[in-house]
Amino acid sequence: MNGLTVFIDGIGLLGPGLPNWDEARPILRGEAPLVLAAPTLPAPMALPSAERRRVGLPVKLSMAVGFEAAKHAGIDPAHLPNVFSSTGGDCDNCHMILEALASNDRQISPTRFHNSVHNAPSGYWSIATGCREASTSLCAFDATFAAALLETASQACAYGKPCLLVGYDTAYPDPLYSIRPIPYTFGIGMVLSPRRSKHSLAQIRLNLSTASPDSCESPQMESLRTSLPCARSLPLLNRLAAKKHGTVTLDYLEELSMQVELSA
Repeated sequence: MNGLTVFIDGIGLLGPGLPNWDEARPILRGEAPLVLAAPTLPAPMALPSAERRRVGLPVKLSMAVGFEAAKHAGIDPAHLPNVFSSTGGDCDNCHMILEALASNDRQISPTRFHNSVHNAPSGYWSIATGCREASTSLCAFDATFAAALLETASQACAYGKPCLLVGYDTAYPDPLYSIRPIPYTFGIGMVLSPRRSKHSLAQIRLNLSTASPDSCESPQMESLRTSLPCARSLPLLNRLAAKKHGTVTLDYLEELSMQVELSA
């Protein structure tokens, strides 16, 4: 890959001890302590009340970070092509469906069934925003964030317009948690643009690499990075919060990492 250059115009963040991008920045810079606690998810008020009652954690989380990123970028989310990425989708819903299938009464409610598909959050996003732009939903296990970053940057360059990345993780309940132990809910949103704007926070250039991924200096941050697929973004977020330019290497595939060159 000969490098892919885009601009970050907006960021949304919601995770343990990281309530939003503005409040998280001093924590990411190491100026305030990270207090790990389950994040409070706002109700998705942009949805009609009937749909709002049906949604679970992934929709609430993805909408929170998506709207925050779009607001920071000064863009109407209705005009943003989008990439939704998650390692497991709606893990609570998956657990409840499997629980029902293992019972004597194996009937699945229509709501649980339609919330089980991987692109359900992107569908609710289109309802909430009225967005009719192209939408992609993907997962790549622990490589989910880097895969979404590459896909969103590619689409921004291909379409010649800003695109929205929304990444989110939620935890499985036991017994699935023992196989896929994700301890916290974590979400990240980014608006990537092929051109600089007055909202641009940084220019980034993406390349594939065989270098080892960067770790976080804080032990608590490093624990989040290694246990949450979308928190593999933390080394990049640390640099963005500190306005520190240079190269950061992110987890991607088993034999390849994602190198991100930051500049003003």
